[in-house]
Amino acid sequence: MTLDELAREVDAACRLRGEFLLRSGRTATEYFDKYRFEADPVLLDALAGRLAALVPAGIEVLAGLEMGGIAVVTALGRHTGLPCAFVRKTAKEYGTARLAEGADVTGRRVLVVEDVVTSGGQLAISTRQLRELGAIVEDALCVIDREEGGAAALAADGITLGALLTRSDLDRARDRAGR
Repeated sequence: MTLDELAREVDAACRLRGEFLLRSGRTATEYFDKYRFEADPVLLDALAGRLAALVPAGIEVLAGLEMGGIAVVTALGRHTGLPCAFVRKTAKEYGTARLAEGADVTGRRVLVVEDVVTSGGQLAISTRQLRELGAIVEDALCVIDREEGGAAALAADGITLGALLTRSDLDRARDRAGR
């Protein structure tokens, strides 16, 4: 499947129209429901296969953010062979009481993986928390960059954002499909 075909499939599966409150507090008239591509094993595997080529050299651990980044990072780990960490929004208060479960991140080069990035807010928070745990985080990777300032905000925190698809890519794919 070409990247353009993949973009068309993702757009058809997950772009919703209406009024949606985003995590950033902003209201949007379009929403990319990531669970629609994460719940489709064939589509998720195709996305992970393409994302694998975007993983920077030297990465030792893939860190998926709760909740949507978990499915993406697990599929990506299958394609790269890299161990995964699963990052909570807050450390759990029972059991191991960890913020990051799975692979140890301390002293390791970690790639933070997210599904959709808008403002980059949660990604920045989680990256700071991972750095406090001793992780070396310079890069993040997402399936969709909504192109609403997330990449610039993350750059200010020393994080380079890579994206498999952007909102512009999805718009072009949608236009070519005549939707």
